[in-house]
Amino acid sequence: MSTLKPTKIWGTVTYLGINPDRDGGLESQSLNAVSATFAGFAGDSHGGLTRPACVRVNRQYDKGTEIRNTRQVSILSAEEMTAIAGAMGLPEPLKPEWIGANLILEGIPDLSALPPASRLIFENNTAIGVDTENGPCKYPAEVIERHHPGLGLSFPKHAQHKRGVVGWIDREGEIALGDRCRLHIPAWRGWGHG
Repeated sequence: MSTLKPTKIWGTVTYLGINPDRDGGLESQSLNAVSATFAGFAGDSHGGLTRPACVRVNRQYDKGTEIRNTRQVSILSAEEMTAIAGAMGLPEPLKPEWIGANLILEGIPDLSALPPASRLIFENNTAIGVDTENGPCKYPAEVIERHHPGLGLSFPKHAQHKRGVVGWIDREGEIALGDRCRLHIPAWRGWGHG
């Protein structure tokens, strides 16, 4: 029996982006379409089958330890981004480029709380696996602060549990603006310990 169940929930792609040079800054570059490979979005600096351990997993591995890359793609909700911008008091929408987004989806409720191991399966069968929630950090705040002095540094506070999820490419294919994906979620009974 499969533990992944298709839901009636569909998301629509409203933004695609890559960051070709992470050392050059956080901001992503907007694209109309991307090639999703087992190594991530083609041309993105977070790509690769493996990656060096960083602060996200510092309780598990020493910094720099080579680990499987389950953080190939940053996925956010259009609705949650609107909520963040409103809470921050921004006079304009929060731009996906400012937070280094790879993929913005509209229509998936509470996207940042998706269960780990969920899948986003596109109509052409390209698929993204969900690893875990992406915690807000200071780097997007610094970018937003450059555009809106006095407001940007509040990003981590207002983006708590709204910063989206990170994941990996589970099945290769193309993804374009306007494409739709169906949410598949694992049977989850909770654990209750720890």
